[in-house]
Amino acid sequence: MALRRVIMALVLCHPLAVWSAEVSGFRVWADPEKTRAVLDLSEASEYRLFTLDRPHRVVIDLDAGRVATRLQLDPEHAGIIQGVRQGTPKPATLRIVLDLERQAKLKSFLLEPTGQYGHRLVVDLYDASSPSPEAVKTVADVQQPNRDVLIAIDAGHGGEDPGATGPRRTREKDVVLQIARVLKAKIDAEPGMRGYLVRDGDYYIALRDRYEKARRARADLFVSIHADAFRDARVEGSSVFVLSRRGASSEYARLIADSENRSDLVGGVKLNEKDDMLASVLLDLSQSATMGASNEVAESILAALARNGKTHKDHVGRASFMVLKSPDVPSVLVETAFISNHKEEKRLTQREFQQRMSQSIADGIRNYFHRRPPPGTWLASNRGAARHIVARGDTLDGIARRYQVSLNSLRRANNISGSGDRILVGTELVIPTG
Repeated sequence: MALRRVIMALVLCHPLAVWSAEVSGFRVWADPEKTRAVLDLSEASEYRLFTLDRPHRVVIDLDAGRVATRLQLDPEHAGIIQGVRQGTPKPATLRIVLDLERQAKLKSFLLEPTGQYGHRLVVDLYDASSPSPEAVKTVADVQQPNRDVLIAIDAGHGGEDPGATGPRRTREKDVVLQIARVLKAKIDAEPGMRGYLVRDGDYYIALRDRYEKARRARADLFVSIHADAFRDARVEGSSVFVLSRRGASSEYARLIADSENRSDLVGGVKLNEKDDMLASVLLDLSQSATMGASNEVAESILAALARNGKTHKDHVGRASFMVLKSPDVPSVLVETAFISNHKEEKRLTQREFQQRMSQSIADGIRNYFHRRPPPGTWLASNRGAARHIVARGDTLDGIARRYQVSLNSLRRANNISGSGDRILVGTELVIPTG
C-alpha cells in the first residue's frame, strides 16, 4: 500500500507524464490568396493562437501536447512562412512558432478525421497588405463591346486533398492540373475566347469557393476537370456531368458525387445544405436558365469526346456535385478517364492523351458558343463571319485590305502574334466584321 501511495503521488506531481495530443505531421503550402499550415494531431486539443511583431510571428499553444516528429518547412511551398520552431513555455503546453516574412491575417479551425487524415489543426495566413485578388473582372469589363467569352477551368482537388489515386500511385490532383493547363492554352487559341484557371498550383480550394471564383470573374462557363475512380478496375471511358435537382440519376453517379463532395471535409469547409425555404426558392429560380445552358454545353462536349475516344456512357450524367451549384454560371464536370483503370491511369500521364482530351473539351465548348454566343461578345459580333483560305502570294496586309478590315482586327480574330506579314498557305482565316 505504501508503494502504491508513492506511485500515485508521483503521477499527481508530474502531470506531464500523461500526454493528450501528439503532433505527428506538419505541412505547408501556398496558393495565390493565402498560406496554409496544417498540424496533424493524434486527437483533438484545445489551442490558443496569437501574433507577435518585430519580427512577425504566429504563436500556436497546444494543451498537453508534444511533437512526435521533426517539424520541417519546405521552402518551395512555404509562402510567407520563413521558419518553424517549437518549445515548452510552461508545463503541459506545447508552443509552435511560425516565423513570417511580413504581417498576416489569421484564420484557424480544427478538423475531424476523414479519409486518410486524422485530427488536424489548420491555420490560414492571409497577407495583411495585399488587396483582394478576386477583382479579376468588373461588371464594366464584362460590358465592354466585343469582349472575349471567358471559360473558368477548375482542376479538381489539390493541396492536402490528392483526389483519387491510381494503382501506380498517380494522383488525380496532378494529372487534372496538367490537363487544365493544356485546356486553357487550347481555349486561348480560339478566336474570341479566353481561359481562366481557378487553380494553377498544388493547393486546395473549397468547393463553393471554386464556383464563386468563376462568378466573381464573370465567367461565361465553369468547367471542372477530374479523373474518375471506381471499385471495378475494368471500368473505363470519359464522362460529362451536370447538376441534378433531384440528386444523382444512378448509383454510379451518386457514388462519384458523394466522393467529390466529401473532399470539402479535407479542405476545411463542412457542407451544410440546411437552407431556408426562401433561399431554396431563389436558388431554384436563378438556376433554371443556367441548367438548360449547362446541359447543352455538356452534350456538345460529350459529342466531341465520343468522336475522339471512349466514353463511359452515351449520355450526360446528372448528380449533386457541390462544385456545379453556381446559380448563374453554366457549369459542367468532365471525368477525363478512370484513374483506377491501369491503362487509363497510364494515359492520363501522357502528353498525347492530355492534348487530345483537352482538344476534345475545347472543341465541345467552341461548338456550343459558336451556336449560342453571349450578347456583347466578339463571337456574337462575328457570328457567321466570312472565312478566307490563304493562297500562294497572300499576305496579312493584303487580305485585310481585300476585306476592308484593319490588320490588327484580323490578327486578333485569328490569334496571330508578331509583326510578320506572311501566313502559311492553306490556313483558314476568320474575317472579322469590323
